[in-house]
Amino acid sequence: MQEEAPQLIVYLDTKRPIEIDNFIGEFVGLKNQYEKFLRQAHPDIALDTKFFVKEVNSGSIEVILVSLLAEGYSTMVAAASHYAVETFVKSIKEKITRYIQGKRVDDASKSDLADFNKTVAAIANDLDGKASIQAAYFEDGQRKIREAFVFNTPEARTAEKEIAEHRLELEKKTADTHDRVLMRFVRSSIQAAKTGKRSGELVIIDAISDRPLPIVYASELAEQRIKHEIKEADENVFKKAFEVAVSVEMVNGKPAAYRVMEVYQVIDLPDDLFDVA
Repeated sequence: MQEEAPQLIVYLDTKRPIEIDNFIGEFVGLKNQYEKFLRQAHPDIALDTKFFVKEVNSGSIEVILVSLLAEGYSTMVAAASHYAVETFVKSIKEKITRYIQGKRVDDASKSDLADFNKTVAAIANDLDGKASIQAAYFEDGQRKIREAFVFNTPEARTAEKEIAEHRLELEKKTADTHDRVLMRFVRSSIQAAKTGKRSGELVIIDAISDRPLPIVYASELAEQRIKHEIKEADENVFKKAFEVAVSVEMVNGKPAAYRVMEVYQVIDLPDDLFDVA
C-alpha cells in the first residue's frame, strides 16, 4: 500500500441492517461513476488507477477504498490521482444533489441513473440514516479530508424518486412508446416485481400486438396502481382494461415485452364480452 495513497471513504450510519444488494450496490455505483469520470477527465491515469478495499470498520459502517497507481509512478501522476479523487467526490455530489433538489443532470444516461440510484439506495431504505462520501488521504498518520458529500434518508428518498422519474422520461424519449393504449391481463400475479425486471405477468395490447407479452414495471406508481386492482378490487382483473403508457421492447424486430410507465385509468369491460355462445 502506498503511504499517502488517495482514499475514498464511504461512511454509512443506519438504524437497521443494510440489505446486501444495497450495500454492494453502493460501491458498484461509485466504482462505475469513478471509472467513467477518469476516462473523461483524467484519461492519462484511467488505466493505472483502481480502487481496493483497505479496511472496513465496525459500528457505523466505514469502508476505506484506496486508489492505487502502478509501481514507478511519477510525482506528477501521484498528484493527479489525489486531485482525481477529490474532483470525483465534487462531481458525484453535484450530480446527486441536483436530484435532491428536484432537478436533472441533463446528459445523464440510463446507466448513470442506475449508478446514482445505487449510491443512495442504502440510506433511502433506512429509517433515519446518513451517508458521507469523502475524498481523503493520510499524511504522517493523520487523515485529511479534501472533499465530502453528506446526505440523509429524506434527501436520499427524494433523489431516488427524482432519479426514477428521470429514467421514465428517458424511456418515453428513446423507446417505441405508445400513449393511452388499452392493456388487459391474461395472466396476473399479486407478487411484487422489482422495478425494471420482468414480472411474469402476461398482457395483451391489441393496438400493438395480439400476442400475450410479459410486462415490466418501469414505474413504482404504475405497479402500485395495478397491484391494487389485482389484490383489492371486487371485480375480476381479467374483466378490466388499463389505459396505460408503455414502451415496447423489441427482439428481432418483433414486440417482446411491454414496459408500463404510467396508468391513466382502469376501465370495467362490458359483461357481454365474456358471454359464451
